[in-house]
Amino acid sequence: MEPSPRRMPTLDEVAERAGVSRTAASRVINNVPHVSRVKREAVERAVRELGYVPNPTARALATRKVGAVVLAASSDEDGLFADPFFAEVVLGVSAALEQTDLELLLVLANTRRGRDRLERMVRSRRADGIMMMALRGDDPLGRLGEESGIPVVFGGLPLTGEPRRYVDADNRGGARLAAEHFARTGRSRPVMITGQVDTQVSVAREQGFSEGLMLAGIPLLDVASGDFQEEGGAEAMDQLLDAHPQLDALFAASDGMAIGALRTLRRRGRRVPEDVAVIGFNDLASARHTDPPLTTVHQPVRALGREMARMLVGAIDGNDPSPLILPTRLVVRQSAPAPS
Repeated sequence: MEPSPRRMPTLDEVAERAGVSRTAASRVINNVPHVSRVKREAVERAVRELGYVPNPTARALATRKVGAVVLAASSDEDGLFADPFFAEVVLGVSAALEQTDLELLLVLANTRRGRDRLERMVRSRRADGIMMMALRGDDPLGRLGEESGIPVVFGGLPLTGEPRRYVDADNRGGARLAAEHFARTGRSRPVMITGQVDTQVSVAREQGFSEGLMLAGIPLLDVASGDFQEEGGAEAMDQLLDAHPQLDALFAASDGMAIGALRTLRRRGRRVPEDVAVIGFNDLASARHTDPPLTTVHQPVRALGREMARMLVGAIDGNDPSPLILPTRLVVRQSAPAPS
């Protein structure tokens, strides 16, 4: 005969073993604050001794939580989460959530169907919180959290308004560093390749670069859009060379666009950095392996994801974390070397 399955211990048995009330045991198991250290330790010891496993459904009812958070992006870019930038963000988010019992759901809300799915998920409370990235223009997803009442953290500022909780990099200051570097190295005919014009990150980086050049007394010859993509950067570089063959410096608002621009410059016989100095933005791993290695503005991409997740967990737990701006810095390599 097969042995009968082992009966799972109950919450009442945990409470009895710990010598506390059923309510106190439930508060400890559901990680509710304001339980004395002595009672918490007694309940945790009883849980270990009895092998008690909380019922997920009962736990969700007790805490009004489902144990999942969403990382959502509203973007037209194919394979968004395979992009090195977003891959780093996901790694940072995942690292922060390892310290919790929360599961991570990835949602690409770049179509009407995708947005509807995300809205249903949030409105039916199938997630305890949401992290929003890559919003463009006046995206209605930006108001989803306010309307649903669940905590929302933005990765990067939306183009309009300033949300209650967000984590961003110092995009404007980082772009200003690129302009100052060109000025120090004697470049006087700079151009820029920017991302989508309806994103705050593009606006901020263009503003910072323009301000830095203006303070140095250097005119910005032209700006072209590369949509943050390598192919877009290659095409934009062609346009800028056709319009301004005398250009001697390029600031690309992402490493991907800078890599595409390097390819075009090589094809058209322009030496880097002798003829054209090139600076990117992000400092992804690929920037170290271009030919020549890419000077770029470093932003802590993985930390961006990690701090987003930490902020969201804090909000879910009832705290009110303040917005956070992460620092940027210039990493000088051979595509735009320091002055000798």
